[in-house]
Amino acid sequence: MKSSFFKIVLPAFAILLAAGLAFATEDRNIPQTGYYDHPILGVQEIETDCLDSGSDQCMVNDQYPVFKNQGLSIPLYERPE
Repeated sequence: MKSSFFKIVLPAFAILLAAGLAFATEDRNIPQTGYYDHPILGVQEIETDCLDSGSDQCMVNDQYPVFKNQGLSIPLYERPE
C-alpha cells in the first residue's frame, strides 16, 4: 500500500511542481556595462539593462546611442515592452 502510494503521488507532485514553477519564472534584468560617446567627455561607461539584439537602439538621455564595447561597434537595443 505504502509503495504504490509513493509510485503514484510522488511523480504527480513533481509534475505539478514543475508546471507551477515554470509559470512563476521570468526574465531577470541583469545589468551590463554599456558605452556611449559623449561629445565633450569622450567614451563614457554606464550600467544598462539593454539587450544584445532587437529593433530599437538603446539611447542615453534620448540622444547618445549605447554600445556593448569601448570601440563603439556593437550596438545595444531597448527591451521590448
